[in-house]
Amino acid sequence: MPADVRETLAADYQEVEQMLQKLEQGHLHLAAFGRVSVGKSALLNALLGEARFSTSPLHGETKDRQTGQWREFQEGNVFLVDTPGINEVQGEAREQLAREVASRADLVLFVVDGDLTDTEIAALRSVAAQHRPILLILNKADRYTTVERDALLASLKRHSEGLVDPRNLVTAAADPAVQQVIRVDEAGNETWSERRPPPDIGAVRERLWQILEAEGKTLAALNASLFAGRLSDQVGERVLAARRTLGQRVIRSYCVGKGVAVAINPVPVADLVAAAVVDVSMLTHLSKLYGLPLSRSEAGELIKTIGAQMLLLMGTVWAVHVASSALKLGTGGLSAVVTGGAQGAVAYYSTYVVGQVAERYLAQGKSWGEGGPKFVVREILDNLDRNSIMEQAKQEIREKLKVSPQSAPSA
Repeated sequence: MPADVRETLAADYQEVEQMLQKLEQGHLHLAAFGRVSVGKSALLNALLGEARFSTSPLHGETKDRQTGQWREFQEGNVFLVDTPGINEVQGEAREQLAREVASRADLVLFVVDGDLTDTEIAALRSVAAQHRPILLILNKADRYTTVERDALLASLKRHSEGLVDPRNLVTAAADPAVQQVIRVDEAGNETWSERRPPPDIGAVRERLWQILEAEGKTLAALNASLFAGRLSDQVGERVLAARRTLGQRVIRSYCVGKGVAVAINPVPVADLVAAAVVDVSMLTHLSKLYGLPLSRSEAGELIKTIGAQMLLLMGTVWAVHVASSALKLGTGGLSAVVTGGAQGAVAYYSTYVVGQVAERYLAQGKSWGEGGPKFVVREILDNLDRNSIMEQAKQEIREKLKVSPQSAPSA
């Protein structure tokens, strides 16, 4: 396995270890998610009862993941995670970070301060696709009248239908707006002052308690299972991509070797036999690369299967291949110089096709799929640029034989 792939997998498995430690310690992570300036940090501060997370009237105050321990619940095993806004200008990296944090959270606090925008609806669907429980919180609810608030809740319920449990739609005023207070003394004199009401997060706290008490341990286990499953798929894709890269190198090397051997072989027909041996060796090599070893007899049977379909689908190419060999036979091998280049290129191409088909078969776990071998061979042939590969074959064979294009025979 290439070093860069190993390094990537090491980072992934480190995340698995962190997830296992989180499970063993019984920790739960609740991530606040939403647009900039909807009051995510203020909401978490209100839950913690302290100014743990930075807040600012300026957009984008939260630039990285921040964590605080919510000691109010049980033994302090719940951690609140603040994330950057999902719509910050030139904040693509921060938005990606926010999505990654939310995908690893056991529960997501999706905070809004009004009706859902298109950006928020897309983000909500993205989070819901991670199969995470979502608490949809209408923050800054104190800034709306009762009628306005009811209308907003109705709209939020409609837009989040199928994504959020209706019981998980709650309101909050994490950082209530300053109120103007007028006091009139006995003489009728008015004095003006300002006051900021305490945070109103009772509905959020109550719903969180209900969810955590009923499903806390289940949430952590489910999240770990989903995380491991997704990671397994990602690792599998990376390993398969690495194998395909190495597999293409293996196929190319055997193509060149076979093309050169066929081009210079002066013995009539024997080059076809040698070509089959090369293909068997290539398939054996590829099977080891994919961790699905084939014996030489199994590789031979696989080649027969592939060859039969190739004969049906590209009979003309094979006819040229056999005719070239027959020409060698008819002239005692003297025409090998004339036909060798052409036959070598055809041999290169045929091995290339065999390699591509075999690699698909191995990548699918030694399976042809529903369409069978004919479908696989046809699909690969349809997607190959035969002329381009043949030209490349001739160039590589010439390079190996050190033959100039002017002196080399044309196919």
